[in-house]
Amino acid sequence: MNPDDKSLFLDAMEDVQPLKRCSSDICWQPSRNTRTVQRIDMLQLDNFLTTGFLDVLPLGEPLTFKREGLQTGVLDKLRQGKYSQQASLNLLGKPVEQCRQSLFAFIHQARQDGLRNILIIHGKGRDDRSHANIIRSYLARWLTEFEDVQAFCAALPHHGGSGACYVALKKSAEAKQENWERHAKRSR
Repeated sequence: MNPDDKSLFLDAMEDVQPLKRCSSDICWQPSRNTRTVQRIDMLQLDNFLTTGFLDVLPLGEPLTFKREGLQTGVLDKLRQGKYSQQASLNLLGKPVEQCRQSLFAFIHQARQDGLRNILIIHGKGRDDRSHANIIRSYLARWLTEFEDVQAFCAALPHHGGSGACYVALKKSAEAKQENWERHAKRSR
């Protein structure tokens, strides 16, 4: 790298902050409206996510889902990574049952915290029967079993590409009310 290129690079990167490593598999991003988080006692909730027979998704088949009634533009923005990821869950190398439990707890906690956009990292496999593709296939089934999941799709390369997926959750009643009030003030 010549000195001019290095100088340009350093100038372009001067305000970049290193990513903080999360000590666990779940990483919550601070939100603008941070509040005390109430942890959910998972023993009180019944994990309804199914296991057993699985249709394994071919690696070439994209991971995508959109609930009926959701605007196509929302899925398009999700695919383009235009929504900031508020939390992420890493399922790399975990057994199926542990992935099932982690996903269940993660989605419920995200809903409790009023999150809308999350990232789930499941890994990439080299063949259809690889562990990462089995987890990816279960994930495609499990996410549709949550009523709060509006859409999901493969992530952009810098978030994991085909080894991760973006998930859009339903707005909470509180968020819907805030949105309504914000738009009502504009129309006055």
